[in-house]
Amino acid sequence: MAVPVGGRAGWRTGGPVDESGSAAVANGDSESESPTGSPPDRLSASPPDRVNILLVDDQPANLVALEAILHGLGQNLIKAESGREALKWLLTHDFAVILLDVKMPEMDGFETATLIRERDKSRHTPILFLTAADKSQDHAVRGYAVGAVDYLVKPVVPEFVRSKVAVFVELAKKSELLRRQTQLLVESEQAARELAETRAELVRDLEHKNRELESFSYAVSHDLRAPLRRIDSFSRAILESQGNQLDDPGRRYLERVREASQQMSQLIDDVLYLSRVTRADLREQDVDLSALATLILSRLQESEPVRKVEVKVRPGVVVTGDGQLLRIALENLLENAWKFTGKQPDSRVEFGVTQASGEPTYFVRDNGAGFDMTYADRLFGPFQRLHAQSEFPGSGIGLATVQRIIHRHGGQVWAEGLVGQGATFQFTLGRVRSDSTSSPGANRPTPHPS
Repeated sequence: MAVPVGGRAGWRTGGPVDESGSAAVANGDSESESPTGSPPDRLSASPPDRVNILLVDDQPANLVALEAILHGLGQNLIKAESGREALKWLLTHDFAVILLDVKMPEMDGFETATLIRERDKSRHTPILFLTAADKSQDHAVRGYAVGAVDYLVKPVVPEFVRSKVAVFVELAKKSELLRRQTQLLVESEQAARELAETRAELVRDLEHKNRELESFSYAVSHDLRAPLRRIDSFSRAILESQGNQLDDPGRRYLERVREASQQMSQLIDDVLYLSRVTRADLREQDVDLSALATLILSRLQESEPVRKVEVKVRPGVVVTGDGQLLRIALENLLENAWKFTGKQPDSRVEFGVTQASGEPTYFVRDNGAGFDMTYADRLFGPFQRLHAQSEFPGSGIGLATVQRIIHRHGGQVWAEGLVGQGATFQFTLGRVRSDSTSSPGANRPTPHPS
């Protein structure tokens, strides 16, 4: 039979003391469980900031007294009136600390502690022994031998017990936090490995598809061009050798066959060209877009010397990117502007830069045919045309090429226009020079000599 934890003289809990010498329990935040029945499942849903404390004593009055001492810690207080009942709790729950009475019937505290230490789950759970039966050093040594972290003799000082338990409560919370962080780290590492494996698989799949695309390009280049060349050659041979035997409709039909075969050959070249642009490696360097625009427009003027076109190029526009690809993009935009202003008596083509949303936005503007904004989403699709072939010839691949080049540089491209009032094509680049002179206001646009 265990003795009470404390008597009237030495017992201080801050609460009322009943006539039997046990402290009464005040209602508060801490939760306690009765020693009867099976351990309730609701303890497993305790919030993370609460841990379990196991109180083991065969005297209910002592359990009530311990509960009163530890009430202010705000943790889950679980009571057991025997060593066997304590072991049952330990099968289903983890505890921050165990307060264990030494002298109990059937199974004393030392035997209970020995069994607790034999189980992996509770092998390292701190145990505080409480006893008043024997104050000899032998019992204390025996208690430490079975794994106790402390051996307290009743009557105990409540603040002393509460402080010791509080230390183990904080240790348990930090251990649980460390366990959760370790688990999250393991899960993150596993997710990273899975992501890396998925990415590697996607890369392998992409490489495989690129090889297939290259094989297809080879087939297109050789297998499709050959019959087209034969169609064109035999049509021309018929016209040259048998032309005098054909009437006008017959010759016209053969001319259309030749035109169709040549147009088909050009479309094949454009598809291969678009494919090469998409797969080409980016070679980053400083690119003077102003110098490129000036060169391209000069060559266009040389190709049509009779045309009078007012040309404006913003000087000093330097960016970082692939020089070859950016030249192709700018060439397509300026050639488009030049083509669609062909029917304007006072043509204007301009290249410049402005600032939008905190980043440089480059543009090519003209006063040509323009387009209906209702169909703006079709502009950058391969082979999409908003004007008849007879009105403005072309394959419809140029703007698709521009879009892919700009996207490969991490930028965006879009267009605005009005029918009969011209169009403006704008684009951004993901790579921006910190020392670029392309900010608006640095230099005023000046007419380019045409």
